[in-house]
Amino acid sequence: MKSDPITRTLQRIETDGPKFIRLQFSDIQGQPKNVAIPTKQAEKALTEGISFDGSSIEGFARIEESDMVLRPDLSTYSILPWSSPEARVARFICDVHRPDGHPFEGDPRYVLKCVMNEAARLGYEFNTGPELEFFLFRMVDGKPSLAFQDTGGYFDLAPTDLAEHVRRDIILALTEMGFEIEASHHEVAESQHEIDFKYGDALTTADNVITFKFATKTIALMNGLHATFMAKPIYGICGSGMHTNCSLFRDGENAFYDPEAPLQLSEIALQFIAGVLAHIQGITRLANPTINSYKRLVPGYEAPVYVSWSASNRTALVRVPAPRGRSTRIELRSPDPTCNPYLTFAAVLAAGLDGIRQEMEPPASVNSNIFKMTTEARVSAGIRMLSENLATANRALLADEVLCAALGTHVVSDLDRIARLEWDAFRTAVHPWEVDQYLGRY
Repeated sequence: MKSDPITRTLQRIETDGPKFIRLQFSDIQGQPKNVAIPTKQAEKALTEGISFDGSSIEGFARIEESDMVLRPDLSTYSILPWSSPEARVARFICDVHRPDGHPFEGDPRYVLKCVMNEAARLGYEFNTGPELEFFLFRMVDGKPSLAFQDTGGYFDLAPTDLAEHVRRDIILALTEMGFEIEASHHEVAESQHEIDFKYGDALTTADNVITFKFATKTIALMNGLHATFMAKPIYGICGSGMHTNCSLFRDGENAFYDPEAPLQLSEIALQFIAGVLAHIQGITRLANPTINSYKRLVPGYEAPVYVSWSASNRTALVRVPAPRGRSTRIELRSPDPTCNPYLTFAAVLAAGLDGIRQEMEPPASVNSNIFKMTTEARVSAGIRMLSENLATANRALLADEVLCAALGTHVVSDLDRIARLEWDAFRTAVHPWEVDQYLGRY
């Protein structure tokens, strides 16, 4: 008789011999949180869950209703490769529940699960494959700085790229944790890098994004560097994006592929694209969640700023990469790696499903370089711009009934509160630019 999943997991823990187990989850902004328990508490964690104070977590609960329970997802068990052999550490990614056993509606992982379940009821599996860019800066006096680690450019090698060994260590660690790495390379800007891992169902991929950022920061620090996923850390150079490849599968086949259709894109693919474009302003609040995100979304630095799609054009917001068959997908190029992947993927899927339900038609594809088009030409083609700042994007989200319904009242109200606070703090702060411009003049 086969043992149940909990028993098998406990046996695996005993074989691996970790001293501690980290129970990891994400707050509403996508920041990883965790509580560490000794291994002897593993059985309790897997059967009953571990309680914690949700009122201390951004976007979770008020103090009068703060009790929360972490329930580990058994499939996410992994040893942290960088932990020492004498004090090995394992981790689980957890779902957040209320004490009565019901899922917590403010848990970003639960939000994504709900939208994926809606897709499943329609017969679809949603897959995503993000491409995360990041900078490696030097630590100065024990603190992160903006000092470049290298002067490399796109696809450069050593000695120009001085971080090859750091990328190697990151890849080795992620591989040990079950990632299938597809590529890694130096990006366009100095000290900027990209590591791509294989696509998967959106929940697994969102878990992997959180793990990827956590592992990258940890290993960079072990090498005396600071890894940042900030969207635009330095003015005048390219920012960091998280281009996200998306596809729907149905009955084991890619629902975006139709060998007989123009561009070999099915009606489902075109409707999904139409839905994403129709809801893109609200999606932007989630895909680009910080004040700094909108310093990246400006013309001239390869980031998409115009609402459009194309089967080949990299200046379009939504691009359809060349591969077809099972690899048919769309690439949404606007997200940046500061986003909460659970909420971003949930919003993209909800928008795409709305396009399918409403049988939306996308606008005409744009195959010319949008960056070089005149304003008049863009207006004539009906090409809109993405929101220019967080406040505008936040208002767009609040006005989007489809996305608000997918995210739920709890999440939307907290996202609104966070955006308002951040925008007011930014709006009223006196910035160095203002001092440089006005202090000596007036």
